[in-house]
Amino acid sequence: MTKAKAISTATEAKTRVRGLGARTVYDTLRQSILELQLEPGSPLDEVTLSERFDMSRTPIREALVRLVAEGLAKTLPNRNTVVATIDFEQLPVYFEALTLMYRVTTRSAAVHRQDQQLLKIRELASQYGEAVKQHDPLGMIQVNRDFHMAIAEAGGNAYFTTLFGRLLDEGRRILRLYYRSFDDNLPRRYVDEHEEMVRAIQARDADKADELAAAHAAQIVAQIQSYIARATVTGIALGPDRS
Repeated sequence: MTKAKAISTATEAKTRVRGLGARTVYDTLRQSILELQLEPGSPLDEVTLSERFDMSRTPIREALVRLVAEGLAKTLPNRNTVVATIDFEQLPVYFEALTLMYRVTTRSAAVHRQDQQLLKIRELASQYGEAVKQHDPLGMIQVNRDFHMAIAEAGGNAYFTTLFGRLLDEGRRILRLYYRSFDDNLPRRYVDEHEEMVRAIQARDADKADELAAAHAAQIVAQIQSYIARATVTGIALGPDRS
């Protein structure tokens, strides 16, 4: 092996190791944020995290960049990074935008979907049902996003897909509150609603798809609002359990 090739191989190895390190940090912090174990506003200090994970600051910084891109973390003007806050005052506006995107992407998918896209949507609906059966909140959150993003992609409008993805990412912790309101034991009807949307998309029934998506969004919004109201009245913390 030549010296140049040896240097190139060593560099590639270091890049792979760093990538794995960044992924480990990202996955760990992401789960803690989504599970609300890391409270909104909690500091994500590079030095502290470097010591915690026994890594250099480079993979830590890469993981934080990904979290910021997903809306789960925020970089402050002083360049410190913190867990992003949940702006409850903006929830009505958020819910309005989310409901609209549920409707428009599901309607569009019913009109434009291809057979291969329908297979992907159906498979994700099945995975969501399994996550519900297993009472796996993180699995439910991830697969729910993938399911609705697959529907958006089937609609064929890249602008809708991008906006919907951003809204779904911003709402991951809100969705965690939603599942928590059921003690992570969702009724079967939420799985059934996904399956009904799949059938409407398969039948290319745009009006039915729109109607189902609107109803699905409405019950999610109502359940989250009810949970937040109960938490506010009873003094239940919206952060992690401390028992």
